[in-house]
Amino acid sequence: MNALLIILFLSDTYGGRTHDKPIADATPYPLPAGSGLLQDLGFLAFTLPQVAILMPTKKPRGQELTLEQHLANHALNQRRLRIAPVNSRVKRCRVLKDRIRLWKKGLRDLVMARCCALHNFRVRLSPWQPMI
Repeated sequence: MNALLIILFLSDTYGGRTHDKPIADATPYPLPAGSGLLQDLGFLAFTLPQVAILMPTKKPRGQELTLEQHLANHALNQRRLRIAPVNSRVKRCRVLKDRIRLWKKGLRDLVMARCCALHNFRVRLSPWQPMI
């Protein structure tokens, strides 16, 4: 896979201990029909119309996965391993790692959006990647 790992969508930020599933339910996702959504087992009941849900197969209790299920899980894991470093690249901006003491409404979301835009700028201008 040689695709650039740019960030195309960012939901609103939530503080505290809000779980990802209620956030996903409340957020309208602009995914086109026929696309695939890679999600983990924490989102079992989450679906989108006309979008294929790509999720690893959970091992049954006291049984083993079949070879086909194991290979499918491995393929999904390889994709997830490629996507996971994007979060750490965005957090290069130290303002995201430290406690943000900006209380004005919408300002924290703006900081996150700017850091994601800076990540996309870095990825597109890296000398070893072709320009799009």
